[in-house]
Amino acid sequence: MKKILIIDDDDSLRRIIEYNLTEEGFETQVAASGEEGLAIFNKSHFDMVISDMRMKEIDGMEVLKQVKKRSPETIVIIITAYATIEKAVIAMKSGCYDYLIKPFSRDELILIVKKAFKVGDLEEENRKLKKELKARFNRSNIISVSQEMQKVFDIAAKIAESNASVFITGASGTGKELIAKAIHYNSLRSNKPFVAVNCAAIPENLVESELFGYVKGAFSGANSSKPGKFELADGGTIFLDEISQLKTDIQAKLLRVLQERELDVLGGTKPKPIDVRVVSATNSDIDAQLKSGDFREDLLYRINVVGINLPPLKKRREDIPYLINHFLAKQGKTNVKLTKEVLNIFMDYSWPGNVRELENITESLALLCDNDTIGVDILPERFKKEAVTFGKVKFELDENGINLEEVEKELIAFALNKFGNNKSKSAKFLGISRPTLLYRLDKHKMK
Repeated sequence: MKKILIIDDDDSLRRIIEYNLTEEGFETQVAASGEEGLAIFNKSHFDMVISDMRMKEIDGMEVLKQVKKRSPETIVIIITAYATIEKAVIAMKSGCYDYLIKPFSRDELILIVKKAFKVGDLEEENRKLKKELKARFNRSNIISVSQEMQKVFDIAAKIAESNASVFITGASGTGKELIAKAIHYNSLRSNKPFVAVNCAAIPENLVESELFGYVKGAFSGANSSKPGKFELADGGTIFLDEISQLKTDIQAKLLRVLQERELDVLGGTKPKPIDVRVVSATNSDIDAQLKSGDFREDLLYRINVVGINLPPLKKRREDIPYLINHFLAKQGKTNVKLTKEVLNIFMDYSWPGNVRELENITESLALLCDNDTIGVDILPERFKKEAVTFGKVKFELDENGINLEEVEKELIAFALNKFGNNKSKSAKFLGISRPTLLYRLDKHKMK
């Protein structure tokens, strides 16, 4: 039941409002002056305050000010006469939801109160969703135990509250948008929009209008004005995924937006000021694009104030078991388990699709498994590796081939793990001298 405080020094009007709202199912409390109303308000919680504008000592404007100071989410409606309607407009600019002009009917009163609560409920739901989003993208809720990802989280935490542009690189499926959202929802812009744009998915002839918007009549078929993604993100963050796919002419226009902090809307007569933080990302080799001239060097300087590189899943294999448990819990499948053999296969697999591929296969296998156990028999063909023997050494090769340096590193890691980091025994096991092992540890930067 919504609780409403009615403050009015007119006894008759106060009683009528109280009666009508009580009849409608609201819980009400009344006060005959601003002083009495604020005293009651300070002792209890109210969802709404309805106050007369003109009262002795403490008037409606002061009531509004004090109520909003103590409880910003409380809805305030002002009762006013024609003579003070100008003040009512000022009150609305100060946080008042709406005003009732004397004399008003019961229907007018009930309509405005119900409408106010409906809007208030939507705003409260919006606040809760934003709070949940902020919690979801909190560092403690992003799944990783690897040192490389911890470094990424450290950088993201340090820069979150700044306005610095961030450039995230990494293969597809490594979680670039997740990091972008973590930066936004832990920044001072978290209450403003986060707008994600996949630059590679926008048709080439629509990129400019999609990013920067257009006015009515700007081109054939523009029957009304449309704000672009930058304008929609005003005050918040825009995430430009696959920014390297933009053509150089659009890159030049984007560079101007970042430099001047204003938009040249298609068909517009003057620039629009804009306040947007830019987080961009790519899975392409940006250095190769710079050399070929496909990406502007001056634009890279603008977007790459802070650079973050996300490692592929095969470089952070220790995260795999934790991610699997997270994805199973996300589906409500906490009772589903992987056999040891399947987990070993997953730990050895190259994961070309990275975390996204792991999430998809986990979801698929959780649906297909019997008896809440994921066994080798239901694994897709790509996980069945071909065993190849070279001399005395047996390798398991997947369809993507083998990296010689990675094999060497894994053999060294295996030996060190087997002998508890004893370098002499590990070197003997590998058939090399201890100094050679030390050299190779230093070469591969292995701890």
